[in-house]
Amino acid sequence: QVQLVESGGGLVQAGGSLRLSCAASGGTFSIYAMGWYRQAPGKQRELVAGTTSGGSTNYADSVKGRFTISRDNAENTVYLQMNSLKPEDTAVYYCNADLGVYTRSSWLRADYWGQGTQVTVSS
Repeated sequence: QVQLVESGGGLVQAGGSLRLSCAASGGTFSIYAMGWYRQAPGKQRELVAGTTSGGSTNYADSVKGRFTISRDNAENTVYLQMNSLKPEDTAVYYCNADLGVYTRSSWLRADYWGQGTQVTVSS
């Protein structure tokens, strides 16, 4: 059973940095893309940053120049380095993976989500 395990959230002052990690494990799978989303109280979940198996990346305008997404393909892990954090970055951050999973003698493509990690930026 594939699962995504996140770590690295916490409380930081404005201007500080945090690094989130998300590791995919379990079963047989291939990764098409991985990314990070966030959801603040009372707001919809939004894409923060994503990366494809080909290495391309994309970012929300609000985090460009401050956040960097990267991957360790050997470890099936994606990272989100967050610098110059602002109070408006406060949210629960979710890892997402677009995977091809081998199950019951066939490959199925599916979306997986981590459990979420809280990031709180104080002013």
